[in-house]
Order: sequence, then structure tokens, then C-alpha cells
Amino acid sequence: MGETVGRFAPTPSGRMHLGNLFSCLIAWLSVRSQGGRIILRQEDLDPQRTSPAFAAQVEEDLAFLGLDWDEGGTKGGPAGPYRQSRRGDFYESCLNRLAAMGLTYPCFCSRAELHAASAPHTADGDPIYPGTCRNLSPQEIEKKAQARPPAVRLKASGKILFTDRHYGPQAQDLATECGDFILRRWDGVFAYQLAVVADDGAMGVTEVVRGRDLLSSAPRQLYLYRLLALPEPVFRHVPLVLARDGRRLSKREQDVSLDRLKKRYRAQDIIGRLAWLAGQLDRPEPVAAKELIPVFRWEKVPKEDIFLPERLFESTQP
Repeated sequence: MGETVGRFAPTPSGRMHLGNLFSCLIAWLSVRSQGGRIILRQEDLDPQRTSPAFAAQVEEDLAFLGLDWDEGGTKGGPAGPYRQSRRGDFYESCLNRLAAMGLTYPCFCSRAELHAASAPHTADGDPIYPGTCRNLSPQEIEKKAQARPPAVRLKASGKILFTDRHYGPQAQDLATECGDFILRRWDGVFAYQLAVVADDGAMGVTEVVRGRDLLSSAPRQLYLYRLLALPEPVFRHVPLVLARDGRRLSKREQDVSLDRLKKRYRAQDIIGRLAWLAGQLDRPEPVAAKELIPVFRWEKVPKEDIFLPERLFESTQP
């Protein structure tokens, strides 16, 4: 077996919260316990939601917690640039390869129209595309393009089978459980599904560790890996950390953000509590991230989502 290459791939749209940090810690421990290498890539595809200031803050926060990386970020490296906003030409080349296979088509449907339709939805909440624009004639495309620029969709077909190394065997019929999905939005922004596959393939990523909410998108990504003839990584999804009322933690709501936690806790206090939630410690005691490397075990990571204990982090006011 070759070297394990993992990655941090945050979206710099706000300060990281406990859910982000939980996934980062497990991803880091998984790679470091295998003697592997970690890449830091900023997934700033959408300029309306992300900023360079938050990207810089991500690096500062990871360094504060002792979660180091070997390539990417301000360190740079041979596979750069490591910000998706600067990789548009590369994504365009991947899109052109798929178009040359006859697998893409322009789509003029708006998100509002799709959500208003009584179509079934995917596991992650998006409507399953009914194929409205799949067979438009050249004349229809030309007429519709005068009203609005199109998105680009990928024709999706076949059943994708794979084994998540934490949640076990998975299967998805792309046509009935996903539908044709977007590769580039109408405004020219490339879709996450294409960008993440293209980047992980180009950067040699062999292990993807991320939240369970992205498990349902793995079949779409594996479909793209295979179409683009890229080596497929191992997927390991982890449970979500939820607020006490059952909400998913949110950057927008600043749910236990690291900004607040740093005002009250040391790095080893935060790491120790996260490691306890991840099943790696018997109790939430202070520990440095590097001290967890020799004791990390995937079989200890829970599979059920985790409700944040009421007194795990007390008031974060100084």
C-alpha cells in the first residue's frame, strides 16, 4: 500500500464550530496514525459566501489546536493552487472532458421551480431532477438561452456500490435516487461535486474523512471519479455533533464557535473534550492532539449522531 493522503477541506464562510472541529480532529488522527500526509485546501467556490479573511482564520485556528498539515494553505505545494476559487481553468477542462463524452447538457430550470415541483427529494434534501431539459432541441436551447444563462448538468445513470469504512456497504441508484446533477451553476460557479472530485484526484488524496451529512453525495462523486478515470479514495464518514435541541451546528448561528471557545479554554481542553466525544478518551480531560495519535482507533468512533452534553462547554463568555 502507498502513503495515506488525507485532507482538510473547509469552506471559509465563518468561524469553525465544534462540528467542524470534531471532523477535523478525526481526519487528522486517522491520517497521522497511519504515518500519512495531510493537505489543507480552502473550498471557496462561492465568492458570495466566502472570504480570504476566514480562510486565514482557518489556518490560525487549526494551528492553535495543533492540527498541522504538510501541504496547502499558505505552505503551498506541488498541486496548488489550494484555493478552489483559483482552480476554475482546471474544472473547465474536466467539464470539457465530460462534455466530449456526450454526458452533459444545459439546464434552464431554477432552484425555486424545482423545489416547487412535487418531485421526490434526495437524502440530502435536494429535489431529484426530473430531466426537464435533458432532451431539448438546439432550437429550444437557443431560445431559452436568450432569457437566462443555463447551468450544466451531468447525465447520471447506473447503480453505485461502495463500502464506507465506518458505516459499511452503501448503494445508490443514480437515476432514481439522485437524478442528473449540476456541474456548473448558471452564474458560472462550479459545483462542489465536480470540484471536490477533480481536486482530490489531482492532489492524490487517498482518504476522505468528513461528516455523515455528506455520505449521500459519495455515489455522485464516485461516478465522477470513474468517468474521469481518477483513482478513488477511501471514504470514512463520521457522526454529526448536534446542538442539545437536535439542530445541526451552524457557522451562521455561531454554535460554540472556536472564536468563543478560545476566550475560555486552552487548546488541550478543547481537544480533550472533542476526543471524548469521538470515543478516544474515557473522560473529557486535557490532552494535546499529538498525544492521541498512538491511541486512536476507528472502532471507538461512534456511529450515532452526538448531542452536545449540556455542561461539556460551559458559558463561553470570558
